Amino acid sequence: MADPKGFLTTPRQEWPRRPIGERVRDWDEVYVPGALLPIIGPQADRCMDCGVPFCHEACPLGNLIPDWNDLVARDDWRAAAERLHATNNFPEFTGRLCPAPCEAGCVLAINQPAVTIKNVECAIADRAWEEGFAGPAPPDRLSGRTVAVIGSGPTGLAAAQQLTRAGHTVAVYERDDRIGGLMRYGIPAFKMEKRHLERRIEQMRAEGTKFRTSTTVGRDVDAAELRARYDAVVISTGATAWRELAVPGRELIGVHQAMEYLPLANRVCEGDLETSPLSAAGLDVVIVGGGDTGADCLGTAVREGAASVTQLDIYDRPGDARDEDTEPWPTYPKLYRLSPAHEEAGVLRTAPEAAEDSDARLFAASALRLTGGTDGRVRALHLVGVDAERRPRPDTERVLPAGLVLLALGFSGPDLKDGLVTGLGLELEPRGTIARDAGFATNVPGVFAAGDAARGQSLIVWAIAEGRAVAAAVDRHLTDGTTRLPAPIGPYDRPMTA
Repeated sequence: MADPKGFLTTPRQEWPRRPIGERVRDWDEVYVPGALLPIIGPQADRCMDCGVPFCHEACPLGNLIPDWNDLVARDDWRAAAERLHATNNFPEFTGRLCPAPCEAGCVLAINQPAVTIKNVECAIADRAWEEGFAGPAPPDRLSGRTVAVIGSGPTGLAAAQQLTRAGHTVAVYERDDRIGGLMRYGIPAFKMEKRHLERRIEQMRAEGTKFRTSTTVGRDVDAAELRARYDAVVISTGATAWRELAVPGRELIGVHQAMEYLPLANRVCEGDLETSPLSAAGLDVVIVGGGDTGADCLGTAVREGAASVTQLDIYDRPGDARDEDTEPWPTYPKLYRLSPAHEEAGVLRTAPEAAEDSDARLFAASALRLTGGTDGRVRALHLVGVDAERRPRPDTERVLPAGLVLLALGFSGPDLKDGLVTGLGLELEPRGTIARDAGFATNVPGVFAAGDAARGQSLIVWAIAEGRAVAAAVDRHLTDGTTRLPAPIGPYDRPMTA
C-alpha cells in the first residue's frame, strides 16, 4: 500500500455529477468530464491492501483490486491497466454500469465508507484508452476452428474476444442493426455514452472478430444450419422475455414495456429518429417496477420533458444503513440509494406530491388496474399500498394520472418466439432459462449457453464473468481438453448471501 494511513486520513470522495439543471437538457454522461483523475490517486490510497481482500470474492470477475489500487496510487497507470484487463475485458463498462458489489465487500466498509473501487476502475480504463494501453491483441496464430456467438451483449462480446484472442475464428450474430445488445439500446446514453462501446467493437474487429448485424438466428438464419456450419456455438442472447403486468386495462394505448420505450430514446441519440414515437414529453408517466430499468426509464422521461413521473416499487423503502442481522458484511445490502435519475426527479419535483422523499418513488405500492378514455388511451393508474407479503393494506388505494405507463418488471429468460431454442432443440429449466451442465454445455453437442439466457437476469459483472468462463469451456472443447483461458465462475455460482 502506497500510504499506510490513507484510509485514516482521506475521506471518501466520489466522481462529482454535473448540475442537474444542466445534465437533464442533454444525453451526455451525468459526471463532470475530467473531474475524476485529479481525485483518484488519494482515493486509491484508501485501499488497505488487506491480507484477505473480500472485494475479490464480492466481484465475480475476481478483479485484482488491491493490486491496481496500489499501482494507481503510485501513478503507474500502464501496470494498473494491465492488471485490470487481466480479469475484465470491458472495465469502462463495469466502471459506469455496475452497482459495485466489490465496494460492499471492501473490508474498510465494515465501519467506514468503502474505497471508491468503481471510480478507480473507470479511471484506469479511461486512462488506458487515452495513453494507448488498450490496443488490439490479435492472436499469434489461428487454430482453424470456428465459433458462432449469438448475441452481442457483455456476455457475448467477452466470450468472442477471449475466443478470438485464443486463435479461433469467431463471428458474432446480433439481431439488432448495431452491436452491443442491452448496452446499445437498453442503457441510456446518460449512464454510458456509446463511444465507449464503439471503441471496444473496433478493438475486437482489429483482433479478428467478425460481426453479423440485423440477423436473428432462428428466423433469418436457420439455427440447425448455423450449428452445422461452426465447430461450436455460444448462445448469449440475454433474458429478453419480459414479464407482464396482468391487470385490467393492460391493453390500453400508451401502456408499453420498458424495452419498447428505451430503445427508441436511444435511437434518437444515435440519430436514427428525430423524436421518439413513445416520447414522454408533456405526459404524466408512471413506471411500474423499482429496479435499474425503471430508473433508466425515469431519467429518460425527465430528459424528454414529462409533465410528471412516478415510479412504483412493490417493496418497502430500504433502510439507509446495512442490517447486520439479515445482510451482514460482506454481502451486498439492499439500501436506499439515490441514483442520478432519482436525484434529478427529486430536485425538479417531477413526481406528484404522493411520491415519497420527492425522488419519484412510491414504495410498497402495487398496480391494481388501468383506466382510459373513450379514445382507448390510458388516463390513470389505480394502485394500492401493500405489506411485506404483497397483500393490499386497507384504505390505501389511490389514483395517479397516467398518459404513459412503462412496465419495468424484469425478464424471465430468452425469447422463444425467434426460433433459436426450438430450432436447436434446447432443453429449458423450469424457470424458462436454457439448461446447461457444469461446463456451460447444453443438451445439444457443441452448443454452449451463458449470460442471462442461462443464468437469468443479473448484473453486468456476472455477464462478463459468464462470457469469460464459457470461452474457457469452448476453448477446452475445441482443443485437446485444456485451455489457458481463465474461468472466473462456474454456471452454478451465485452472489454471496447470508
